[in-house]
Amino acid sequence: MKYTKTLKVRVRDKHRPLLNQMARSVNFVWNYVNELSRRSIKERGVFLSTYDIQKYTQGAHKELGPHSHTVQKVGAEYVTRRKQFKKNRLNWRKSGGTRRSLGWIPINTGMAKWKNGQIYYNGHYFKVWDSYDLALYTFKSASFNEDARGRWYFNVVVEVEVDVPAGQDKIGIDLGLKETATCSDGTKLEAGRFYRDLESKLAVAQRARKKKRTKNIHAKIANQRKDALHKFSRTLVNRAGAIYVGSVKSSSLAKTKMAKSVLDAGWAMLKTMLEYKCDSAGIVFKEVNESYTTQACSCCGCISDSSPKGRSGLRIREWTCSECGVTHDRDMNAAKNILAVGHGRPVEGIPVL
Repeated sequence: MKYTKTLKVRVRDKHRPLLNQMARSVNFVWNYVNELSRRSIKERGVFLSTYDIQKYTQGAHKELGPHSHTVQKVGAEYVTRRKQFKKNRLNWRKSGGTRRSLGWIPINTGMAKWKNGQIYYNGHYFKVWDSYDLALYTFKSASFNEDARGRWYFNVVVEVEVDVPAGQDKIGIDLGLKETATCSDGTKLEAGRFYRDLESKLAVAQRARKKKRTKNIHAKIANQRKDALHKFSRTLVNRAGAIYVGSVKSSSLAKTKMAKSVLDAGWAMLKTMLEYKCDSAGIVFKEVNESYTTQACSCCGCISDSSPKGRSGLRIREWTCSECGVTHDRDMNAAKNILAVGHGRPVEGIPVL
């Protein structure tokens, strides 16, 4: 079975000046298209298509430096984002200043190649740390991207062979703060507290105005979070036939006093990873309404007086159902109810699902 996957490798730092120069040219094209589109809408009431934009930018690569296909990709990406955000004008891409846009160089399918052990693009060779053995793949669309620390990466879409996991488990997942994720079978992803563990070091660096040190700490936090979530999601996908996750929205809880813990847990990132990994493996993935799953007993389905309710009940980690006498772990009970909802079997006694 084949599916598309994006591989990311780091470009050697000696190529930074060239990539920064290319990125400035891309920003110039973006801003030109942005103003052109705004004037077309304002003066003629016409939304320029990708084809229209290509006619205005034809030959720009000879003056600016990037490949002609890169100029075309910038126009196509602009039209896509304009439709997505439903705006007449998008934000400018800034090449300097404190709020500088991170570098981005889009590459059309087949315009970048693996040649002589390096990435070959637009007449230039780029050395990378090849952790995927890129010579084994045929490159499709790609891009060079810069991170907040000024490091450049090459991202390329390729086709890979994948073995479909033989797992048959059905798993419900409750997302939380004490444990980032609790599964209906008892598996847990302990909250790494990725931000909180480095919060003191981050505060020292910020007070000392050490921008480079601050960016490095932020990058370390992000990398630790991604690593833990990738490993956890891969373990579940390898042994599951269906995965159901509660539809908790981190954006809503991020407006409360729990914002730090909510954003640090990375719920949205975990759900995204599970979704695309399940899709590539042919596994069922579904978000279900988790209303009352914490309060209802997973054994008898009743919402008893002893079950945790509201914010005051967040401190209750274990409780005993006053109806059937079964003692529950709060998060595991919710995960079991989420699994039941995912199967289309609402727990009896839950009023709304």
